[in-house]
Amino acid sequence: MKALRFALLPGFLLGLAGPAAAEKLSLDQISTYFNGFKTAEAGFTQYNSDGSRSTGRFYLQRPGRARFEYDPPNDALVMAGGGTVAVFDNKSNQPPSEYPLKRTPLNLILKRSVNLNAENMVVAHQEYQGETVIVAQDPEHPEYGSIRLHFAPAPVTLTKWVIVDDVGGETTVALEKFETGGDISSFKFNIPFEIEDRMRAN
Repeated sequence: MKALRFALLPGFLLGLAGPAAAEKLSLDQISTYFNGFKTAEAGFTQYNSDGSRSTGRFYLQRPGRARFEYDPPNDALVMAGGGTVAVFDNKSNQPPSEYPLKRTPLNLILKRSVNLNAENMVVAHQEYQGETVIVAQDPEHPEYGSIRLHFAPAPVTLTKWVIVDDVGGETTVALEKFETGGDISSFKFNIPFEIEDRMRAN
């Protein structure tokens, strides 16, 4: 499960913003933002709970698809597709570790339709240092973990998330130039294709 935290991993709840804080985005505004795009990509820097740091490229295709390509020396790959999350270790010839996507907090923003007003989904919602921050969880399965999402206000842009997984591991992913609406091949999220391609390469 440790490898899964490369891509998926709210630590502390944020303190209250000061009196000069900007007005926070509403949950309707954030839901509309997510539902307004199908694809997105960004560079990312990841900070793990053990103090390590990684960089790479993130791709998203809603519903249900994501890809994290890690830069050397990490060189790992994490893919979400077909309801599964697969973690590939480039140092090993073994099949990838696989987990159900629905058991990870990232599933909340990969749904076909995002509705953050769903009962008990958002457990914290506030303004912090000029950004709107929400903490969300699966209302039926809070034990799956939670995700803290940070949004810049104008234009609304996802800038960072922090995920706590089902075993308490925490990871921060800071996004760089999060761009939506591009043309991304579905093969980037095809886990069986990736497995076959690696087998041919070996």
